[in-house]
Amino acid sequence: MQEHFTKEIENLKINIIKMASLVDEQVEKAFLALEIGDIELCRGIKAKDMEIDAYDNLIQTQCENIFALFQPVATDLRFIMSVLMINNQLERCGDIAVNISQRVKKISEHHSLIADTQILEMGKNAKEMLKNSIDAFIHNNVEMANVVMASDEKVDLLNKQIFETLVVQMQNNSQLIESCAHLIVLTRNIERLADHATNIAEDLVFYVEAKIVAHKKKLERIDEENQKHNS
Repeated sequence: MQEHFTKEIENLKINIIKMASLVDEQVEKAFLALEIGDIELCRGIKAKDMEIDAYDNLIQTQCENIFALFQPVATDLRFIMSVLMINNQLERCGDIAVNISQRVKKISEHHSLIADTQILEMGKNAKEMLKNSIDAFIHNNVEMANVVMASDEKVDLLNKQIFETLVVQMQNNSQLIESCAHLIVLTRNIERLADHATNIAEDLVFYVEAKIVAHKKKLERIDEENQKHNS
């Protein structure tokens, strides 16, 4: 029974790593397409998304079967729970890669707008966060996961700055309203990509250290505001 359980866990690890690698590749291509305005590259991203969805279903099924057959506890239980959560985050990252590629098509006539903002820098940061969160999970590296979580604030700041820049562009030139609107949606997708990378890092901390760190900063801010209000 133990040998069968160990084999199932190993197969689960293999599949989540394969899925993570595929998602990482999709995101890499999406940002490359964004940077160089390659519409043809975008078509391949959409076609590959079905493979990510297939891994999503497979991993969910594997986790359900392990729960049903072996009733895991302690570290094994946390691992399977974290895989389920990370699987969900990765599937959404795959969807975001598709969303980014779709925006590339819609702004092809005003591609110079991207160079006039910090969108590529924001994308680079979010992409690195995802890559590092995946590496942190594969190697059980909590230190790297903490770096990922700390990086989210920079992406949020860039998102705010880009939004303000695009609003000014729309106010100054009505012909750019549609393209700028697409870019605002694009930055929202990049922000969500960084959020999913942060969630993966948080799930890794949960698995390795049995600590729930999700929403920690938000809760800390609320506590600080309450303390100020009560003082």
